Amino acid sequence: MALPGNPYDGHTLETIIPDMEETIGNELSRILADAGYRHNAPESHKLRVFTSGQKRRVTPAIKRQMRRRSAVEPVIGHIKNEHRMDRNYLAEQHGDAINAVLAAVGYNFSLLLNWFRDFLCLLAAMLLASLPRSHQVSASHAS
Repeated sequence: MALPGNPYDGHTLETIIPDMEETIGNELSRILADAGYRHNAPESHKLRVFTSGQKRRVTPAIKRQMRRRSAVEPVIGHIKNEHRMDRNYLAEQHGDAINAVLAAVGYNFSLLLNWFRDFLCLLAAMLLASLPRSHQVSASHAS
C-alpha cells in the first residue's frame, strides 16, 4: 500500500496492520520489522512485533524468519535503484500507488526474461547435443 507523502516507516505500522489483516482475512500472529517499528505498534499488536537485533522472546523459528526477511532487503534496494522506485514522476496519491505497482511489475518482468533466456540456452544446448556428430562439426564451421 502506498501512503501519501513520505511518512517515516516506523509511523506507518498502526495504519497498515488493520489493512493487512483485512486483505488476508486473518489476524497477524507475528510481525517482523526493522528496529524503528518497535515503539509505534498498536497496543493490540505490541507483543507480536519482532525487530532486528531483538534478543528477548526470539525463538529459533523467529530467527529463521528474520533471516528470510533479511534476504528481501536487497531486492527492495534493487527495485529502488534499477526499476525507478526511488523517484516518482506520477502525481498525487494514485501516482504513488501506480509507481509502486509498476516498479514491482518491472522487477518481475526482468526475472521472467532472465528465466526465459536461461531456458532458451538450455534448449539450444539440448538440441546441439542431440545432433549427430557430423552436423555439429559442420555447424561450427558455418559460424
